[in-house]
Amino acid sequence: MRYYPAALALSLAAAISASVSHGAPPESDYAAARSLMAEGRAALGEGNADAATDSFEAALAIDPSYIAAYLALGDAARLEGLQGKAIHYYRKALERDPDNLMALSGEGGAMVEKGAVEKARRNLAKLEGLCGKGCAESQALATKIAAGPAPRVLSAEAVTSEPVVTAN
Repeated sequence: MRYYPAALALSLAAAISASVSHGAPPESDYAAARSLMAEGRAALGEGNADAATDSFEAALAIDPSYIAAYLALGDAARLEGLQGKAIHYYRKALERDPDNLMALSGEGGAMVEKGAVEKARRNLAKLEGLCGKGCAESQALATKIAAGPAPRVLSAEAVTSEPVVTAN
């Protein structure tokens, strides 16, 4: 019974140290993720947003905390005209790094393209607070806001015509 407290303390220390090693996240293959990102950027440069998205999503599967993959997915979605999806990816990047200048600028640009200019101005104010009016990201967003949203294209269903009956 004299050794019971010491044995209990030693077994508790061994159990805690053993569980710490099992709780550590596994090492991800950063080289493979970077290679996939390079492939995706090349495809995006060629205008192939589908292939770029596939590469970026594969890089994200390898390393789920890779912020650059979220930013690239947002850029690819904007290229396809999917601003809502782009905003989603930029917000995922901002969850991981709230002061990411590229994510703030990209999200603001997608908001302008979608027509939410006031929300984009909030992003611009935050950008200017972080890096000033002279940084590239705030200048790009300010230019995008000044240009305004693109005019909406009417679909065939949006235009209705009145039927006209004529006699033969």
